[in-house]
Amino acid sequence: MINVLLLQGPNLNLLGRREPHIYGTDTQQSIHDRLCRLAEDLGARLTTFQSNHEGELIDRIQSAPTEFQGILINAGALTHTSLALADALTSVALPFVEIHISNVYARESFRHHSHLSAGAAGIVVGFGTTGYDLALQGLLGRIRGQGA
Repeated sequence: MINVLLLQGPNLNLLGRREPHIYGTDTQQSIHDRLCRLAEDLGARLTTFQSNHEGELIDRIQSAPTEFQGILINAGALTHTSLALADALTSVALPFVEIHISNVYARESFRHHSHLSAGAAGIVVGFGTTGYDLALQGLLGRIRGQGA
């Protein structure tokens, strides 16, 4: 069984209430529930973790190799600011997929740069919360050797 860790960064606990015209009406819990079911259907197990604190996310990443074969991450605004998060992700040598609910390239210019992207196995941008499903499918394909 492939074990995947989903990390959610700052303010993603507010999904469903936070700017629904940008992020939609799915809640963090509804996304997690749907994604856990999809993982099970795909022969995997998903564990979720959300924090508004950069250090907690880094600690979780650093402990990941003992439990997980891959990481899904929506780091929120930390995507654009955190070298430490990028370093943590690359240092554990697990494949990871970067997720953005909105099309960050159609938004403010500061959102156009990601410190995480260079190390990512893939990036899913702008498909709303369906992007989580796409990211999981892509990551599992990569882990199973079915992707580039």
